[in-house]
Order: sequence, then C-alpha cells, then structure tokens
Amino acid sequence: MSVQDIMSAGSPIQLKIYRREQDGTDRGSSVIPGVSVSEVMRYGGMMTSRTPLPPGGDDEAAADVRALIDECVSEVLPVLTYKVCYRYIPVEWEEGLPVLPFETYGSRNLAHNLAGCSEGVMFAATVGVGMDRLIQKYERISPSRALIMQALGAERVEALCDTFNADITAEAAGRGLVTVPRFSPGYGDLPLEVQKEFTALLDCAHLIGINLNESMLMSPSKSVTAVIGMKRG
Repeated sequence: MSVQDIMSAGSPIQLKIYRREQDGTDRGSSVIPGVSVSEVMRYGGMMTSRTPLPPGGDDEAAADVRALIDECVSEVLPVLTYKVCYRYIPVEWEEGLPVLPFETYGSRNLAHNLAGCSEGVMFAATVGVGMDRLIQKYERISPSRALIMQALGAERVEALCDTFNADITAEAAGRGLVTVPRFSPGYGDLPLEVQKEFTALLDCAHLIGINLNESMLMSPSKSVTAVIGMKRG
C-alpha cells in the first residue's frame, strides 16, 4: 500500500497545539508545564547525579549558572510553539513482528515494545524553528548560552512529548486500554530511515513545519517522532 493510500484510509491526521502556562491566554488548548531547571542542567551536562555543577560548594559560580539559565529561559519562551500532529493506527502482527503503516525493518526492539498492542498512535512533535535560530545565534557569539539553549530545547520538546503522551494515556484509559512507552525511529534497531515514511504519513511538513535532510535528521532540530502502543490493561 502506498503512502497516499494509507493517508486516505483509516484514522485522519489530527493537529494539537499546546500553550505554555505562563501566557495567560485561554485558547482551549492543553498546557505545557513550566521549565524544569534540573532537567535543563541534566541535558546540558551541568549535573553530577542530581547535584548541580560546578561542584565543590562554589555557590557563586552555581548562582551565575542559574542566572544564565533564567536569562535564556526568558529569551526562549516567547519564540516557542508547541505542536503535535498524530493519527491512530492499527497494530497487526505477522510472525511475531508488528505490521504498521510504515516499514519497520523487522525491528525486534519495536516488537518487544509493542508486545500485546492492537492499536497505537504515531505522532510528531516540535517546538518550532525559533529555538534553532537562537541556538545558531549563540553558537557564533556565546558558547555557554548556546549550550544552555540546546539543553532548553531538549527539555522543552520532551515536556511537549510527555504532555501529549499523558493525554493519549488518559484517552486510552477511558477505553479500558493502557499505553506502553513511546518508541522513536533511530532507537535500538529501528533505523532513522523510518523517518521518511513516518513524516509523510503525518504530513509533517505542511502541518507543523518538520522537514528532513539527507541524513533523515529533522528540522527544526528540537522535534521528535514516535509511536505509542495501546493494549488491554
């Protein structure tokens, strides 16, 4: 079945736009939680276990790092957009492997993740191109801010995915289903080549502005694709 056939059949593509809790608006959209500074530090390599760097009780240096993070957060938040496109899909099985609308390349890791699932949701999420522009700006003039911007982008897109995942889990629970952890192209033995079909099936370029380069990496860079399986609880 071609991509066009799959897109014209079954569940339609849906778009979900989230807002940040600080914006004070009410547009009927779900809310993304505020920035977790500890997660930003973790993504930026600024933590040892759960202890913020720099170590050794250097309170002044730690305060400087925190102040820089706060400045970056203030600059980042206004330029972010939180968008997810998704569609519900059947999960069929053949010789112990899932049969999905996209090529799975015989991934055993994906099969293990989806064990027991009969349906799922494939989705793509992004915080938009504004994040990339800030990263590129500071890569030229301030490596420390660029590092924090990279970490902030990772924290924000994960917060978006977690919020969407929670929405899907709640919806599934209403139908007597439970969800399994999301699984992304490029993880384990599921190759990044999956991205090409995946993003086409979700019409990502048109709906949320995600495009692929020749290496199957996404632009905007702070974007995620994944499938969430659902099964009887």
